[in-house]
Amino acid sequence: MSSSPRSTMPGGQQPQKHYGITSAISLAPPRDIDHEYTKKLCDAMKPFGVFEDEEELNHRLAVLGKLNNFVKEWIAEISELKNLPPSAISCVGGKIFTFGSYRLGVHTKGADIDALCVAPRHVERADFFQSFFEKLKQHEEIKDLRAVEDAFVPVIKFKFDGIEIDLLFARLALQSIPDNLDLRGDSILRNLDIRCIRSLNGCRVTDEILYLVPNKENFRLTLRAIKLWAKRRGIYSNMLGFLGGVSWAMLVARTCQLYPNAVAATLVHKFFLVFSKWEWPNPVLLKQPEDSNLNLPVWDPRVNPSDRYHLMPIITPAYPQQNSTYNVSTSTRTIMSEEFKYGLSVTDEILQGKAEWPKLFEPPSFFQKYKHYIVLTASASTEENHLEWIGLVESKIRVLVGNLERNEYITLAHVNPQSFPGSKENRNENEFVSMWFIGIIFKKVENAESVNIDLTYDIQSFTDTVYRQANNINMLKDGMKIEATHVKKRQLHQYLPPELVQRKKRSIAELNRSSNGGSSKRISLDSSHLDSSRDTDSGTPFNSPTCKPSKPCQKFPLHFSPASSAAPAAQDEGMSIPSVNELMDLIFERAEEPPVKAKPPSPPAIPTALSGDVAPDATSSPKEEPNGVEDSVNGAPAKRPHSPVEEDQAKRHKDAEVRRDLTFKEPYPPSSDCYAHGEGANVISHSGSKAKPIPTIDTSRTQRLPSMELPDASSPLPASNSCRVVKNSIKLALNRHK
Repeated sequence: MSSSPRSTMPGGQQPQKHYGITSAISLAPPRDIDHEYTKKLCDAMKPFGVFEDEEELNHRLAVLGKLNNFVKEWIAEISELKNLPPSAISCVGGKIFTFGSYRLGVHTKGADIDALCVAPRHVERADFFQSFFEKLKQHEEIKDLRAVEDAFVPVIKFKFDGIEIDLLFARLALQSIPDNLDLRGDSILRNLDIRCIRSLNGCRVTDEILYLVPNKENFRLTLRAIKLWAKRRGIYSNMLGFLGGVSWAMLVARTCQLYPNAVAATLVHKFFLVFSKWEWPNPVLLKQPEDSNLNLPVWDPRVNPSDRYHLMPIITPAYPQQNSTYNVSTSTRTIMSEEFKYGLSVTDEILQGKAEWPKLFEPPSFFQKYKHYIVLTASASTEENHLEWIGLVESKIRVLVGNLERNEYITLAHVNPQSFPGSKENRNENEFVSMWFIGIIFKKVENAESVNIDLTYDIQSFTDTVYRQANNINMLKDGMKIEATHVKKRQLHQYLPPELVQRKKRSIAELNRSSNGGSSKRISLDSSHLDSSRDTDSGTPFNSPTCKPSKPCQKFPLHFSPASSAAPAAQDEGMSIPSVNELMDLIFERAEEPPVKAKPPSPPAIPTALSGDVAPDATSSPKEEPNGVEDSVNGAPAKRPHSPVEEDQAKRHKDAEVRRDLTFKEPYPPSSDCYAHGEGANVISHSGSKAKPIPTIDTSRTQRLPSMELPDASSPLPASNSCRVVKNSIKLALNRHK
């Protein structure tokens, strides 16, 4: 394999033979000053609780040891019940594997542990969720026990002696599970059901990442810094369309491969250098893709048309290879790309002695950055219902962001990953409320005196998705509501405490206690284009079932000014744009395994050029781009006129069938017969609004990897009286003043 070093250099630094699919950019050893900067980096991270002390580490090891023995006991008991001979029971085994941040060695204080229970072939999944669950229930050190058997990756969650654990289950086609079992070999996947393959995937990917980096300690310290930075900057959330832990780990691992001898301070700087110049959607790969002939679906844009529309592909190194960033949208990619550039400018200053490391971890001014926000409120009547409800709502917020992105008058929709409790003024006394804030940049209006913007359809299709899903899984209960309200920056004080709205300089200790969420300091997106316009938004929220219209926000005039456009910069016209087909052909030709045989007729390709400033993962000859494809993939998604056309309702449903998203479908509202109209101001009926279909090629989220997704049934919305959808509108009028 290309990732195996041939020799070891002094000081534990390895590699003469390169790691990854290209040679290194630099093999330069660290200087004394690099070690000094690394020590300062560690000191800057300590106030944020990223390092556990020895006592906490030992406590985790003790808990995992107890859990491992617990699993072995249970498997022996099950084996006896299934009449295995005593000689077989004594060596049947069973083992707990860890993965995620704990396995990578980058977990923080109080973090949970992701673990996998591996059992032999005679132990079934039903046994795990029944007899093992009951065994856990009887253990006095185990609290908050709950099973999620119907999840995409089924899991049992609990606290063991104060440590949160998410435990998955995999049944291997083996008679016994030895203590020295290695899960990295692909043959272990033979004859397994898809749920076991998914459960094993976390461990296999984590182990492969650690195997593919030149120096594990440098990798771990760099990853701790990047994860802290991403959380502080509000771009750490796979669920909301940013990147999750495994994606950040793979980007850091790729940086380590390109600079194999560098220490953490240098690697953090090179991380920003590499990915501020990366030409997405060129994929990030840690190793050459291999075909194990197990006929499992893998990420391959030559074979899977859906893979060609992923905006920021980061490919897991273990078979079956998948894209870990299929939730990324145009807006979230734009935000992250600008954050990479901002991180580069800050680390440049730090390494030039003009700034200190704490500057890198300063949160952004999300609530000062935008002039317009949508406040999304989820409420329930009991605390238990509220926790369940906000979990579902948060998992679907990316649907709302996608809807807003497709509005022709919206340039960017930026969701703050942090939720906030509802203020006492804006909720009933017995309600439990959470709020999310989405910053909006509206498109510059040219050659028009005024433009009316109606966000009602965008909001309603989102709430339809949430209520349909809640109804399908029997979660929907009286009192569960969603509201969406448009507010301007000057109105945020009605929802948030003054310290969040009025930004001031704070100490590191204060920063540590403050919100992790936020936006970037993006030069290209700093100024909104709505300096001068008229606001006809009554502030009436878009209400959910059984809720009354809440108190309208005070009206303020919206002003629109013809400022410079905030659209992302287009690619240089002179740059070579190879197709993904060519790129993947080249990668597979270099792999040891033969390329995939099946190859359908080539569809429109997407640009995958990598800037010459960074060593590319692959190169290929220029290829002419078909018209329109570059815009839809590298730039903004195809825009939907904000006023939909009713006659295309049938086509929309057909499109939804074709564009099925296997983690969630974006269901479109059924006919207005299922809705009762609200009595508040600005009430509009669904039948009264004209609807156009959302474009079939949606670059943000409608095309998905089949193996990574969980279908939502396309059932109708709940139509009972207790689940009425009250249709109120969010409307804006933008005026262009000279």
